[in-house]
Amino acid sequence: MQLDLATLRQWIGRTMEADDIVTPRLAQEYRATLEPNLAPVATDDAPLALHWCLAPPITPLSGIGEDGHAAKGEFLPPVPLPRRMWAGGSVETLAPLRVGDHVRRRSVIADVMVKEGRTGTLCFVSVDHEYATERGVALTERHNIVYREATSATPQKAEASDAPELRPPQSRLADITRHVEATPVLLFRYSAMTFNGHRIHYDHPYVTGVEGYAGLVVHGPLQASLMFNLAAELGGAAPSSFRYRGVSPLISGQRFAVRGRRHAAGGIHCWTEDAAGKICMESESA
Repeated sequence: MQLDLATLRQWIGRTMEADDIVTPRLAQEYRATLEPNLAPVATDDAPLALHWCLAPPITPLSGIGEDGHAAKGEFLPPVPLPRRMWAGGSVETLAPLRVGDHVRRRSVIADVMVKEGRTGTLCFVSVDHEYATERGVALTERHNIVYREATSATPQKAEASDAPELRPPQSRLADITRHVEATPVLLFRYSAMTFNGHRIHYDHPYVTGVEGYAGLVVHGPLQASLMFNLAAELGGAAPSSFRYRGVSPLISGQRFAVRGRRHAAGGIHCWTEDAAGKICMESESA
């Protein structure tokens, strides 16, 4: 498909602001869903990676597209490709979020690019987020989204990031491994906390019959949250920098692994593996 890149790039610089509160209830729900896979934090601090649950777009049902996402063309550019995936991104941690914080998220469209991939045309949209409390900026994030064409082929690989390959582990042996059951209830709870209506996470007939996956897809930010917490456990504190990328879709209905390994020269590599041992997402942090 030929895209009008010049028109799409007119969205670069578009901004949006949203406010939220780190409520005790949200923190409790998050812990109840992801424990015992969360790193310890100070008494009043919010659990790590909770920021992905804050200030989600709240779109009326009348503004929802077929896939359950908000219709494009308002904040996000009107990319005329039907399939959307969470490609990866990076997080810089400057200060902790605390339970009770009022948080303002400022989002800016940073870049729009078009490439040709195995499944056809791909459009990458990069969004920069800044999360600030009354004490100042707590986190900054680059979020990479990829849109692709509808194909009959099952998307076996994410084909989702033009970022450089992250440094692979020296071996598949990990310093720490956590196992997580990818149940429909886990996916439902995470969708509810993030107000995520994407049907690939809860609508089995849709995800298999329309988008061509083998089953419900485990959220990218859910996997990233588990890796972020594992990196914090290995490093003894929240990572100051955290880069992650999707490698292959992680399908629910299986027990998957979250693994982490310290590099001899510094830094921490984490990854998720499905039951067959295939890497689904990876991260590099410091």
